[in-house]
Amino acid sequence: MVADDRALEDIVFGSGRVLEAMPKSAIHVSISTISVALSKRLAEAHEGAGAGYIATPVFGRPEAAAAAKLIVAAAGRAEWIERVRPALEAIGRKLTIVGQEPWQANVLKLAGNFAIVSVLETLSEAFALLRKSGVDPKLYMDIVNGGLFQSPVYETYGAIIAERRFEPAGFKMTLGFKDVRLLLAAAESASVPMPVASVVRDQFLSGIARGHGDADWAAIADVAAGNAGL
Repeated sequence: MVADDRALEDIVFGSGRVLEAMPKSAIHVSISTISVALSKRLAEAHEGAGAGYIATPVFGRPEAAAAAKLIVAAAGRAEWIERVRPALEAIGRKLTIVGQEPWQANVLKLAGNFAIVSVLETLSEAFALLRKSGVDPKLYMDIVNGGLFQSPVYETYGAIIAERRFEPAGFKMTLGFKDVRLLLAAAESASVPMPVASVVRDQFLSGIARGHGDADWAAIADVAAGNAGL
């Protein structure tokens, strides 16, 4: 897994020379969160070289990876996915087959991360209001996650934001910003307006400008807090 399009391009097409070195029967299993455009380019390039390519981006923080409890979204030729299924099932608790086109898994991954960053933004805004009103955010989480949603995303990030545990980063804000940018590029290509994603992009950019780029992406809460004068 690599951080962005540029890193993967260098590995496959540049100094890494992966595509050049792959035997005809090999399958490139791409776990990274990358753009739809690059995923399409990789599929075409591998096909031209006679090699296999599938996209299998994953959901889960480092602790989930260490416990082999990632959620894996796979897309590509069915026979290729079946060949690598044991490896994919070994790293995750759930494997979902998205479709025949590898880039479809990348769209799902970006849309999934959009759901997470939307939670981060709404929790950040709600916590800023609660703190400024003298209400303990943990009481809010008892109601929101204890009775309304019961989601591990709310549970995990609600605690991180309430306790301001932004270091060390489980997922850096710069990477979150990258993913939202990729999401918006995919949305523009598909002619799908995503106004909330545009707001979150700007919030991440503000956080990076304030020096939080290497902090956990949940540090977007400090942007909402700062906007509220906290």
